[in-house]
Amino acid sequence: MTVPRQHHHPRLFDDPRWAVGGAVTLYASAAVVMVWMALSRSTLQPLDDWFHDAMVTIENGFLTFSAEVFNYLGSSWVTAPLRVVMTGMLWVQKRWEWLTVWLASIAVAEVSVTLFKFLYDRPRPLDPLVTTTGASFPSGHAIAGAVTAVALVIVFLPAGPHRRIWELVAVGFAFFMAMSRTYLRAHWLTDVIAGTLLGAAAAVGVAAIVHVWWLRNRASPEVASDD
Repeated sequence: MTVPRQHHHPRLFDDPRWAVGGAVTLYASAAVVMVWMALSRSTLQPLDDWFHDAMVTIENGFLTFSAEVFNYLGSSWVTAPLRVVMTGMLWVQKRWEWLTVWLASIAVAEVSVTLFKFLYDRPRPLDPLVTTTGASFPSGHAIAGAVTAVALVIVFLPAGPHRRIWELVAVGFAFFMAMSRTYLRAHWLTDVIAGTLLGAAAAVGVAAIVHVWWLRNRASPEVASDD
């Protein structure tokens, strides 16, 4: 006699349609900025110049110190150790689906920023207040901050409408943190916008793919035999 035994599998998303829709929206929004940048960079530059000049106008000691703090929080000195710790925690807990999302999201984001910086090769603003390396577009700080913040919410908070609010909060926090780079003249505004969208899209998109694949291949009911 066989008795079906339900395999209780906590889900990454309560409704995958939200994840798929969110990922498509984020990538589509990023694509608009990136295609625009590729085809008509000169029409975006006035906006970037205006915002750059506005940041220069409001410069003062307190804002500079605050921006430097946020800049440090988004740097690899903070994100790299955090990623290692979170990876170890998920490994020890044997949360393989969440670990897959965590590592794959970061990998997609890192490949994206490396590839697009090479393809666009956009010069940075002049006279930055912090040390900069490489091309400007898109912002690596923005991508790293967004993918890390959103992925943290996805892998550590239970699925549901309440978590979707925190996902939006994570995107907002990452964008605000990355905005410090515009104040410090390390990036243009559009660099930060594109980077935030790409980072958030990587986290949500990878999680949606892993969620659907896992449900189809790993979360099927188990069957136990009883002779």
